[in-house]
Amino acid sequence: MRTVYVVAHPEATHHVQDLVGGWHDSELTEKGRAAAAAIAESLRAQIPADAEVELYTSDLKRTAQTAQAIGARFGLEPVQDKRLREKSYGEAEGRPDPWLRERFVPPPAEGERMFHDENIPGAETKGDMAVRIYEVMDEILARPAEHQIIVTHGGALTFVVANWIKFPLESAGYANFNGPSGSITVLRQDDYFHNRQVRVLGDTAHLAG
Repeated sequence: MRTVYVVAHPEATHHVQDLVGGWHDSELTEKGRAAAAAIAESLRAQIPADAEVELYTSDLKRTAQTAQAIGARFGLEPVQDKRLREKSYGEAEGRPDPWLRERFVPPPAEGERMFHDENIPGAETKGDMAVRIYEVMDEILARPAEHQIIVTHGGALTFVVANWIKFPLESAGYANFNGPSGSITVLRQDDYFHNRQVRVLGDTAHLAG
């Protein structure tokens, strides 16, 4: 049995300042730090005390801070990997959200969606993000650990889950798996059929307190 716990980092400064996130290196707010502690407690309650656990995180501050809170609860040092970052928004990063909305060109309903030009200089396409996330997920899932924790971002979560269910990369332009800030998604593969379940998607019950 393999279980992967995917954490979407909780509230960060760019959320409350109405700024574009992406690779903008915002930090957790006080509320976000409290949420990170709650996430750590929830994961500790779900994972057996004697289990081997691996912990991976995006290298941006908001995810690294979340992963440090989790690592402290498990006695683990997080492994940082920049490929787990959110989509880069190029020149829009750190600017007010309205600046991005005024210039952003959404993908078409049909046709090229993965590598669609969104009209933001320096930004990644959705496909650029998907390729790097699929790459790092293949490496993480090649390891034998039965319990793995991945701390990433809300947008990146879609491609973590898509890779898990072996969704073809060339078709992933239509995929969307919603994971709110501070949520935990639980992915599980059984040892008999080897089916890959999305057992829990975007759970935030641990934040209720």
